[in-house]
Amino acid sequence: MTQFDFIFMLTRNDRTVTDAAVHAKTALRAGIRHIGFKDIGLPLDALAALARQIREGGASTYLEVVSLDRDSEIASVKAAIDLGVDYLLGGTHAEDVLPLLDGTPIGYYPFPGRIVGHPTILDGSQAEIVKSAVALAGHPGVAGLDLLAYRSAGNVPSLIDAVCRAVPKPVIVAGSVDQPDQINTIRNSGAAGFTVGTSALDGRFPAESPALEFQLRAISACLEGHQESVGGQSWSK
Repeated sequence: MTQFDFIFMLTRNDRTVTDAAVHAKTALRAGIRHIGFKDIGLPLDALAALARQIREGGASTYLEVVSLDRDSEIASVKAAIDLGVDYLLGGTHAEDVLPLLDGTPIGYYPFPGRIVGHPTILDGSQAEIVKSAVALAGHPGVAGLDLLAYRSAGNVPSLIDAVCRAVPKPVIVAGSVDQPDQINTIRNSGAAGFTVGTSALDGRFPAESPALEFQLRAISACLEGHQESVGGQSWSK
């Protein structure tokens, strides 16, 4: 991907929703080409069917890991490989994940910083988060970063800007994006894109209607005419 865009996550409160297939159909019909889900909320066979549906609909597939313990994360990574997703987002054990992904075409975007709780929160100072981002981005197998900027307690615009300036790889801003001004902040900070899940499914994004089709249309409208202002980062594996 070479343009600023968003990933529609079939999730609510960091869990894949049970009716994800229905929402995926709506999203594909609306022309959304980046669709993801979490590693919890549905059994593996249902996630496999969901990934297949997204792929056959012409969209890229994303699995975001929210499990915080090492063993659960490893299991999720192995599931992502079995599912054949295009991108693996999140996770906190890069040193254990990288060997598993070696030789696969999966683009890996781990969480920088200290991640706690569920739904996940980004803890620590801006300096600590940037230091973590630089260290992660230094791994050849890391394609980019999955930054929980709006789940942090600090100055969010400053944090996104600092991380994007500090690393030469694309940054996706994940979690709690539900307003056009947040999208403007993310874009102007030089991030490659962002995720939207709960706010669209719950009809919270400002739009003509809370119905998902209108939510996705409103989010997409925030992108139009702004692609060329992205600060040099592109979405890639």
